[in-house]
Amino acid sequence: MFTFAHVSDLHLPCDPHLTLRQHFSKRQLSVWSWRKRHAIQSAAVLDALRIELQQAAVDHVVVTGDLTNFALPQEFAAAAAWLRTLAPPERVSLVPGNHDALVAVPARDGLDRWRAWTRLDEGGWPFVHDLGAVVLIGISTAVPTLPLLARGRVGIEQCARLEQCLQRQAGRCRVVLMHHPPVDGIVSPRKALADRAAVRAVLARAGAELVLYGHARDAHVDCVAGPRAPIPCLCVPSSSALPNPHDEGARWHQLTVAEQGDGWTLEVRVRRWSVAAGAFADGDPFTRGLPVNRAQ
Repeated sequence: MFTFAHVSDLHLPCDPHLTLRQHFSKRQLSVWSWRKRHAIQSAAVLDALRIELQQAAVDHVVVTGDLTNFALPQEFAAAAAWLRTLAPPERVSLVPGNHDALVAVPARDGLDRWRAWTRLDEGGWPFVHDLGAVVLIGISTAVPTLPLLARGRVGIEQCARLEQCLQRQAGRCRVVLMHHPPVDGIVSPRKALADRAAVRAVLARAGAELVLYGHARDAHVDCVAGPRAPIPCLCVPSSSALPNPHDEGARWHQLTVAEQGDGWTLEVRVRRWSVAAGAFADGDPFTRGLPVNRAQ
């Protein structure tokens, strides 16, 4: 049995102080957007989430991107400090989101500051975090895009490495982590994963037991094709947003994987933000089977 938490799209609070050069970039558009959303991405919810994750009896925490808002160097440093409050780095796995690649950022000022949680080797993405019967395979969909776009891309080379990783880990419970949805129709075209069809083709050939992602404003439970059985895909929306007309509101999942016959069962405990209680409360739990999805 293995238990882990899934959170996403934390958008840690930041008071942006842009340089003159940064004003003439996509970051300025995000500052204008942040003025509308900063009250929604609640510091109070984040504090409650951090306490819950510290106290939850989970073996691991998974974060599927968008810890920052403007991809500023100070945001990467602040996110690293926040992550250190959750658990030892070896018990946290992280993939970046589109906001973490809002513009091109030198690695030393950006994702290198999160290396303790990505643990990338010289081969780059995807990472493989071996947790025993469960293995986490994290892919990066985060790429800089033009203004008003929030699209993602995996790329031909990373897709090839993903397929190799999945094949090497066949027979274990392979959990793929990504920010953008691999499924059609979850987000608008300007926010979608550009090469999601190629990613789905890899999953259909090599197999996986579960996919976790974020990026959407509502929770979703979907499937993509696998070599033997459909692969469940679970989304949590922003784990720090207050409920509003556009966002379901903060939510995180506690997932428990247990071996059962020729596969595993997945139990999902849903924790949703209650405005009335000013705290997270239990939502409707659910259970899914995760059959072994070896390539045929």
